[in-house]
Amino acid sequence: MLMNALYSKLHRALFDLQADDIGVSLPDHKTGVRARTPGDRLRLHAQQSRLEQLMALPWLAGMRDHVELADIAPVPAEVSHRRVVRRQFNTGGPSRVKRYARRHDISDEEARQCMSASAERKISLPFVQVNSRSSGQRFALFIEHGQLQATRVAGRFNHYGLSREATVPWF
Repeated sequence: MLMNALYSKLHRALFDLQADDIGVSLPDHKTGVRARTPGDRLRLHAQQSRLEQLMALPWLAGMRDHVELADIAPVPAEVSHRRVVRRQFNTGGPSRVKRYARRHDISDEEARQCMSASAERKISLPFVQVNSRSSGQRFALFIEHGQLQATRVAGRFNHYGLSREATVPWF
């Protein structure tokens, strides 16, 4: 629950900053249908000046008693890198449920049960529940940590600190 609140606050701050140069990783994440969790640590990756700019905002208001903040530190030498990306699944959003019900001539409730049952069995990625700053909708943000790579890949991050192209250091 705390990670959901923290990640939502981070998303709002990244959105307000229009930041495309701040990435995140969840070093303690767990995968597996029964064990999927984002873990207890959220790590931010960016240039020091950009992290200082982010931390100068009041985005942690109400959370400071519940989190432990570490000082901004350089990335250790000789680390691997990886992409941290958003994965989307057909988990039965309202419009998809209605479309599925029409196509299969069943009730909306039956369609919702069919879609959620198949999604539960397949999704093994950690997730956080967040509120979108642009749409206002609450949804599960599934996060996939890609394969380790020897070299850094530059690129842009979205307002959740995730990227299909850019990598973050993994340590």
